[in-house]
Amino acid sequence: MTDQAISTSTDPRGRIFITPEAFGDMQQWHEIAAELRREAPVLRVEEEGWTPFWAITRHADVFEVSRRSDIFWNTEYSAPGPDSTYQLLQALGFELPRTLVHLHGEVHDKYRKVTNDWFKPAAVKKLQPMVEQIADEYLDKLAELGPECDFARDIAVPYTIRVIMSIYGVPKEDEPLMLRLTQGIFGAGDPEYMGDFSDPMEMLTETIGTFQQYFAELTEDRRANPRNDLATVLANGTVDGEPLGETELLWYYIIVATAGHDTTSYALSGGLEQLLRHPDQLQALRDEPELAHNATEEAIRWTSPVRSFFRWVQEDTELGGVPIPKGDVVLTSYPSANRDEDVFVDPMRFDIRRPDADKHLAFGLGMHYCLGAQVARREIRTMLVKLLERTRHIELAGEPEWSPTHFVSGVKHLPVRYELR
Repeated sequence: MTDQAISTSTDPRGRIFITPEAFGDMQQWHEIAAELRREAPVLRVEEEGWTPFWAITRHADVFEVSRRSDIFWNTEYSAPGPDSTYQLLQALGFELPRTLVHLHGEVHDKYRKVTNDWFKPAAVKKLQPMVEQIADEYLDKLAELGPECDFARDIAVPYTIRVIMSIYGVPKEDEPLMLRLTQGIFGAGDPEYMGDFSDPMEMLTETIGTFQQYFAELTEDRRANPRNDLATVLANGTVDGEPLGETELLWYYIIVATAGHDTTSYALSGGLEQLLRHPDQLQALRDEPELAHNATEEAIRWTSPVRSFFRWVQEDTELGGVPIPKGDVVLTSYPSANRDEDVFVDPMRFDIRRPDADKHLAFGLGMHYCLGAQVARREIRTMLVKLLERTRHIELAGEPEWSPTHFVSGVKHLPVRYELR
């Protein structure tokens, strides 16, 4: 991080990457991002209160940054945010995050190995009966809620949090607490999730403290009473023969809990929104359920819930012909990369038959490829297929609403009207 305060951006369009409200209107956001890909694909952004960075918007350049982990490093500051966020956390006595997102190199690989076996394709495939059971449980609620509901709030969010908490081994009665805490991490800037808090930083620090207490108790229990769940793996995990440190363990719990459901629920709700806006594609998926694999990839490409990461440059280099000196910071814009005209044919069109859908970078690439990517895909695919099996008709019952947050966001309200079979 830098202590230098920069007063203005060289190009006001760069504010779309750091202004939470910008992500509340994704149509306008993508229009500006498309301009940047054409005119300034490697854009210097200098805003007061933020470490200056280079916004990377083209697929090829984001791919290069992700691939070259020897040059572009993740650090404790890799989750984009104003400098004050990290300064306040330290002032309040919290150690900076040390998750798989923030670690790099050999240290990262050692920590990833602790849980890696749980998220390999063969292991995730064994979760299918559980995922189907949970999907059925929440689709049963459609009869109770109908003929209308908020699919994002009533189905997608609790469904995805139930899946990840079942993997963790967290009891059902604690899921409302886990939902509130995960929203306190990724949704701290969204007024809807603020509750009694008036200051997002106050909410964030309170959330981290509650997480710390909850997972300390969970760790103690799983060390005394190990089970076949992810909490037991983490509580008893070792790196270099030593138990995970207190800070590393806390943030490991937090990143899996938060990233394990927010991103997936946003992709699921955003994907369904587009299917409802394109009835021909909705019908195609009804008629050909095997399209669910590609429809899932297209939903993830379209929504790109993780908006960006910061990477620190370890040696003088260049991107898109622009020199980037050692010590500078780059921001990888995944929503922009996943709408790049040089990679995707007619990228602003949602198409479940798109042959290039799986070229998206929403899960990252290389060392930092999303640990839970296979779980997320399976959750989205399962719910979409089962939803269409259970409904005779489904349509929008109002305009969707997007979460105005700059790091992880998406459709948070999706009013739908439906008729069950």
